[in-house]
Amino acid sequence: MALNRREFFKKTALGTTGLALTPSFTHLLGAPVDGTATTPHRFVFLRKSNGNLPKQFSLPSFSSEELKKHEEKEAFEVALDRHELPDWLKGLENHKENMTLLHGISMSVSGGGHYSYSGCMGAYKAGRDILSNIKWATVDFELAKLFPSPFGHVEMSLAVPHGRDHRTGIVSGYSAPAPQQRNYCYADPMTAYNELFKSVTNTEEVAADNALLDYLRGQETRRLHGLGGDERLKISDQVDSLESIRDRNSKVAELGDVIKQHLPEIDPIHANGGPDATLPQKQAAFTDIIVAALASGLTNVVTYTIDDLGTDISSLPENNEKTSIHAVGHGQGGRSDVMRDAIKTHHMKQVETLVTKLKAVPEGTGTMFDNTTIIYMPETGAGHHNPDTEAPMVLMTGKNSKLDLAGRYIRLPFHGTVGHQTLSNWYTTLLNAYGNPIEHYGDLDLTMQRRRLKQTGAIERFLI
Repeated sequence: MALNRREFFKKTALGTTGLALTPSFTHLLGAPVDGTATTPHRFVFLRKSNGNLPKQFSLPSFSSEELKKHEEKEAFEVALDRHELPDWLKGLENHKENMTLLHGISMSVSGGGHYSYSGCMGAYKAGRDILSNIKWATVDFELAKLFPSPFGHVEMSLAVPHGRDHRTGIVSGYSAPAPQQRNYCYADPMTAYNELFKSVTNTEEVAADNALLDYLRGQETRRLHGLGGDERLKISDQVDSLESIRDRNSKVAELGDVIKQHLPEIDPIHANGGPDATLPQKQAAFTDIIVAALASGLTNVVTYTIDDLGTDISSLPENNEKTSIHAVGHGQGGRSDVMRDAIKTHHMKQVETLVTKLKAVPEGTGTMFDNTTIIYMPETGAGHHNPDTEAPMVLMTGKNSKLDLAGRYIRLPFHGTVGHQTLSNWYTTLLNAYGNPIEHYGDLDLTMQRRRLKQTGAIERFLI
């Protein structure tokens, strides 16, 4: 269900929909801003559907020995500057020093199948998108806590649930700010543009929102008189939330000049949800918005579901058979590998745009990309349904990264063997590297447990 912003304000504040002004709406309403002046690190998570086939991550220039290790899933690594990239990755040829092809991380803790919902970002099995299945805050929200910004965590999505042609507006997302809390996200580029940049593009609506916030705050404050106990605490929390949102709006307004400097141009085809926009046009528009939001300082963490099994790919120029992502996953039509590569090629165009544009924005003695990590990851593992025992990823990391893995193809020990690393280990590594000393983030892997293999903690070899 798409939400009207003013109805959202009213209903959440007055409790008529059962929603609370919780961190699950920080991407809409803002997040606390830390007063520190240190340069933040930025993260962009790109979630894709249908898995990543390991064979399509093989390097064409592998020696016979390296190819054998790759096919037999033996641990090894090579420098990318000595190798040729697969065709679908060649758009990033000029950025190989920042690239990592990471193999061997398993996703069994979050599970395979068609969808992982919140699971692939939280390292737990979420199953169907049910609130009770959300065990804890997903890793993107945890990273956003380490690098606060006015909008906190921002989520965007081109996912389309079964039975729908497309989604627009503000809709349910997959990330989670806390146990049993669903995030909300932007389902089309124009909604994201209008909401993120409205402090300079629509000052009248901002003024109206602020007036509504002030009205609601006053109304809720008056309700406090004569109340006690739990009811008073509940209303007091609502008042605090409204005051916090009002303060955050003021902080966004202070960024007006820098927002204007980085404001993206959005093609009018995206108006009214963009029903006539092609998938590449939607992807490109979202990419421009992500760059602008990061460069403006509105957010430091973005999660972007670039497609799911319901996303319409009929507008891809390579899709002569007008097949679907789901059909590609089942190998239907005889061109499934070609279409898999075509889909990923379009994804990599967006990654290349992110890297190139962030490298063009000065920051300190370098560029914004120096302080950025991009993670392109499958939602469910190595295939359409399974296996979830590995999940090839593409990483792009700037020179100030606190991870030591750039410029390499890295295959880690396979699932269920000594030295194997799970999605939980990977997320623990990210959190440890950037300031959260958590001993272990995410669920434990049952196979590793049965074999009594070590599986807790960060991947030490990746930490600088």
